[in-house]
Amino acid sequence: MTLHTFKFLGLIGLLAILVGIGAAVFFFGGFFDIAADHPDPDVVNWALIHVRKASIARHASDQPPASLEDPALVRAGARAFSQVGCINCHGGPGVKPAKFSKGLNPPPNLDRVINNLLPQEVFWIIKHGIKMTGMPSFGVDDPPVADQTIWTMVAFLKKLPSVSDEDFTTWNAVPPGGH
Repeated sequence: MTLHTFKFLGLIGLLAILVGIGAAVFFFGGFFDIAADHPDPDVVNWALIHVRKASIARHASDQPPASLEDPALVRAGARAFSQVGCINCHGGPGVKPAKFSKGLNPPPNLDRVINNLLPQEVFWIIKHGIKMTGMPSFGVDDPPVADQTIWTMVAFLKKLPSVSDEDFTTWNAVPPGGH
């Protein structure tokens, strides 16, 4: 290698160190605003989205125990979605989310993302949650939500774009003498 190459590599190394120090000062010095009502800088938002997608894709390996097309499974998933509290943050067909969900970052709009996720990814997200988003892990509830119940919720969510307000209301109605 020539002296010119060593100088160039040294300059790149120095720049990498300076960028690292600058990032450390920015994040650990309190300059990064962690308030949920303050949008993340584009580069941070980009990084969080890519890290989240890569992590979910790597870890989401469970396969559905049965066809998610079964109408009874979809109806049971709609009931479970409401009963475990998902409706509070995400709303549902004809049901607005609770007011507090507006403060979650990112806002939990399932209609925008559900078609981009594989069933095993939706299952993993419900079971394990997502750090720094407000999405809890339903696999650690006391008692934890059973995997079969989570799969019914996945079946419902994958059908969400085509579920009418009336169907959702009917599926969530408590039958006479039921609970």
